[in-house]
Amino acid sequence: MGVTDVLERKVGVITGDDVLKLFNYAQEKKFAIPAVNVTSSSTVVAVLEAARDSKAPVIIQVSQGGAAFFAGKGVANGKQEASIAGGVAAALFVRSIAPTYGVPVVLHTDHCAKKLLPWLDGLLDADEAYFRQHGEPLFSSHMIDLSEEKVELNIETTAKYLKRAAPMKQWLEMEIGITGGEEDGVNNEDVDNASLYTQPEDIHEIYKTLSPISPYFSIAAAFGNVHGVYKPGNVKLHPELLGKHQAYVKEKVGCKEDKPVFLVFHGGSGSSKKEFSDAIGYGVVKVNLDTDLQWAYLTGIRDYVLTKKGYIMTQVGNPDGDDKPNKKYFDPRVWVREGEKTMSARVAEAFADFNCAGQL
Repeated sequence: MGVTDVLERKVGVITGDDVLKLFNYAQEKKFAIPAVNVTSSSTVVAVLEAARDSKAPVIIQVSQGGAAFFAGKGVANGKQEASIAGGVAAALFVRSIAPTYGVPVVLHTDHCAKKLLPWLDGLLDADEAYFRQHGEPLFSSHMIDLSEEKVELNIETTAKYLKRAAPMKQWLEMEIGITGGEEDGVNNEDVDNASLYTQPEDIHEIYKTLSPISPYFSIAAAFGNVHGVYKPGNVKLHPELLGKHQAYVKEKVGCKEDKPVFLVFHGGSGSSKKEFSDAIGYGVVKVNLDTDLQWAYLTGIRDYVLTKKGYIMTQVGNPDGDDKPNKKYFDPRVWVREGEKTMSARVAEAFADFNCAGQL
């Protein structure tokens, strides 16, 4: 028995009931799916290669900035046009290539703060257009992140967007409590420490509000999470709080499930294996990774450049001779591939850490 036994669509981008089945199965078998931020076709390939080799499902996601980069830094983005076009392009690329790798993929968008809602609106327009043609949305899921707003506004706005997504059976992730650090232009390095820990009453209020609309939602609850990588001991994670959230919701709604809420772990880079394992035990089904993978991608290219320096300083002439051509060394297909290999290896490590490897 594995993931593909519970899914209708076995490979490629999955949506709707298949996403729900995947997350239910993940909770049952106590594993989480890595959610990897991508910015290019090259980073997409690195993720898919790791998923294939690890025999695991994967979540591929783009942030607003990552989507703009996918479109090209030369494209204007004053009205989110680059982020919308780049997000659509990334989604269509993943949809076209993912089946080749033989794994199920959840196609997702990462953090969307209040000021970036026009980006989400544009992607939902694309989702609805795709739905009219294909009977499913372009993206499997989106995230709305109003964690910096008042709780009431956060929940009210999230409910509005879930109502729009619900007819397409599209998943919506929301965040309550603030993830510290800095990511993609959003800086929470100086927030009040108390904001880094979500209260169980808030989780219950979200569950109570969203459940009547759709079952397709998850909550990124803060338990001390911080974006980026910091020295050991500087970040105080308390995954046990997630267990208290689950128990509180179970008691309040009177459900039989011990883990009624699908939880998400943000700021996963730099965390310990025990912290991951504890969080997964409390119902986390998705773990975001970005910073560690940016570093991993760089290391392959960096090491190649340092090792082959004598072969990439000129088009002709290297340590083997003044007349020796260097095209096979400076061809982007060579050095970009080195970044893909090191990034893919780091994603494979995450599959193992989250007990996701071999789950197909």
